[in-house]
Amino acid sequence: MGVNEEVEVLKKVPFFAKVDPAKLKLLAFTSERMSFKPDQLICKQGDMGDAAFIILDGHADVLLETDDGPLKVASFGPNDIVGEIAILIDVPRTASVKATEATTTLKI
Repeated sequence: MGVNEEVEVLKKVPFFAKVDPAKLKLLAFTSERMSFKPDQLICKQGDMGDAAFIILDGHADVLLETDDGPLKVASFGPNDIVGEIAILIDVPRTASVKATEATTTLKI
C-alpha cells in the first residue's frame, strides 16, 4: 500500500474525515505500517503513549486490567483508530489493545 492508498484509508476514519488531503498525505508519509499476530499487544495499559494506531485490516480488542484479570470493553476493526487517548490528553494508556487475528495497522 502506497501513500495515496493510505490517504484514502485515513479519509474513511471519522477522526480525519474533514482534514485537508495535503495534511493527510503528510500524515500517511510519516506513519509506519505495523503487523501484529493474533494475541499480540498493540499497546499496553499504563505505558506512555507516543502514537495512535489505525486498523487497516484485522481486528483487536480493548482490554482493561482488573483484579480479576483482563476485561474486554470494546472490539475494533478496519478504519478504526485505537490508542489515541494517550496522545490526545498526554496520559498513560488507559487500556491495552490486543490483536484478535492477524492485524495490520498504520502507526501515527
